[in-house]
Amino acid sequence: MSFRSAIISSRLSALAGLFACTIAIVAFAQTAQAPPAPAGTAPGQSSAPAPASQGTPTFRVTAREVLLDVLVSDKNGQPVTGLKASDFSVTEEGEAQVIRRVSEHHAMDEAAMSKLASAPELPPNTFSNYTPVRNTNASIVLLLDAMDSPVEAQMAMREQLIGFLKHMQPGPPVAIFQLDTEMRLIQGFTSDPKVLLAAAQSKRDMPSLAKPTAAPRSYAGDSLYRRTLMENLRGGMQMLGRYLAGYPGRKSLIWFTGRVPMTRTGMGFGNPFHDGMTVTDSADETHELTDVLTVSRVAVYPVDTRGLAIRTVGFTDHADMDLVAKETGGKAYYNANDFTRVIEDVIRTSSSYYTIAYATTNTKWNGELRRIKVTVDQPDLELRHKEGYIASSLDKREQNGIAAIEKRKAEEAEQQESGGSESGQPSAGAQEGNAAASNAQLGATIHHSKAGFEAAMGLGAIPPTEIVFSARLEPDANIAKVDKNAAMPQSNFLTPEWQHKPFRNYTVFYSADLHRVRFSRTPDGMRHASIEFAAVVHTGDGETVNSILETDTLDLTTDQYRELLVSGLQRKKQIAIPAKGNFFLRLGVHDKESDQVGALEIPVDRINLNLASAR
Repeated sequence: MSFRSAIISSRLSALAGLFACTIAIVAFAQTAQAPPAPAGTAPGQSSAPAPASQGTPTFRVTAREVLLDVLVSDKNGQPVTGLKASDFSVTEEGEAQVIRRVSEHHAMDEAAMSKLASAPELPPNTFSNYTPVRNTNASIVLLLDAMDSPVEAQMAMREQLIGFLKHMQPGPPVAIFQLDTEMRLIQGFTSDPKVLLAAAQSKRDMPSLAKPTAAPRSYAGDSLYRRTLMENLRGGMQMLGRYLAGYPGRKSLIWFTGRVPMTRTGMGFGNPFHDGMTVTDSADETHELTDVLTVSRVAVYPVDTRGLAIRTVGFTDHADMDLVAKETGGKAYYNANDFTRVIEDVIRTSSSYYTIAYATTNTKWNGELRRIKVTVDQPDLELRHKEGYIASSLDKREQNGIAAIEKRKAEEAEQQESGGSESGQPSAGAQEGNAAASNAQLGATIHHSKAGFEAAMGLGAIPPTEIVFSARLEPDANIAKVDKNAAMPQSNFLTPEWQHKPFRNYTVFYSADLHRVRFSRTPDGMRHASIEFAAVVHTGDGETVNSILETDTLDLTTDQYRELLVSGLQRKKQIAIPAKGNFFLRLGVHDKESDQVGALEIPVDRINLNLASAR
């Protein structure tokens, strides 16, 4: 049985158009402190809201800070170092901006990296969707695009990648992705060349050469084929962006591809998106492709694989590559046969850069594009950086959040007046997926976009790090079994095939970092959020045998909110896993308002049963 969709699809906030972050600066004028939570109320649990202070004005000033990574090179292509803030000038739509700070980042050699402390190992039976890496100033992402590259070019890509990794020296962290019928993570970030080489030499990066459709490979002649490629590319890029979100620093995405699906003229396959790039399936349907990459500080370096295969290409294809590189602060490579020199050049030039921070003087948040230009007061220099962002409205986002809170409270009040649910099940506001609770054969259900929460919970999916969390697993010491004539426990959603076979209960202790969770703030000073916790048990073939999905509603005072930012949100869930067989446990945390996701996958045989708890 599949893990079906049941949450309304939502897009990433347009705030992703801001290159890195938005900072709210709040000044309080003798604001009364909210009273502490009642005794026995744990942080994060709903409690009676604090009464609004009477006659105590609150003054709020919001400043939007834009972070911009800038590469500066001389006429020979060498990085320029040692520049000061006074050397830079920034304009936004032609208006000069005041630079608040400039930080310089450098490439790290093996000697410098050896001085960095390694991350401590996690305790037994504890897992996380984020693996800290050393040298986080800059990272390299290799994307091998087999979806639209000639077969001979794919073979050349793989052979040259293996050759490069055999002689690679430790340096910036590198991750390898493969795009064919879907986006796949071949190797997560590591600075160890041996680990990268083993991944490249394994079958993990052998592309699936099957065509998405049986149609001829013709963009102009087959709209179904074109649309299929676009769905794969768009969903794959979104999943890649969600994975990169938790990693700091600038990421250089070296995209080996036969085509960037854009045209300058707006005809045919697509047209450029001002805040990154856009893929269009028709004249009236536009989809953001790299808004996720934007907020993750990713610069795109397209590499034409047809150059590797010595094929003739048109000017438009190279113009598209130049455009997406220019928009994101990268560089395009074509008419080149040496794959290894491309990677070496990107590593050499992209690991040394400057990060500029400025608070924009334009306070009109109207959703329009704002163009940025950076200059340096020195001759013969080349600058590469992201060239703009979308001025999204914080007020509108806040209004939508407050409206959703008011609707939820009205529904809760109506339920209380009517005496609650007739079935005795928890209300929908307390547990999502209660449609499944009334039918143990259904399990949890999720509705979401192809590259959203549902996709993140699939077996083998790229683990997003937008919400970073860890999970400690505590297995029961004893194996349970339900007799054929007995009813299943209410919270056990094992599918019919597995319901009466031996199983073991596992308690999952989640600990989620809330720094990227979007909280709406109501006039009474309370902060509100809605967070989903999911657990799915898959067979090795991807069949779902059990799943849970529960929603926690957070109504927090200022003190509770600050406490949870330090401690993280702790939650305890339980799920049954068949005792015999090869299974994988997929765990997820989802911020419903911002659509930020965290997920991880645990082979059940990696859970140490010697640490089982007797219950």
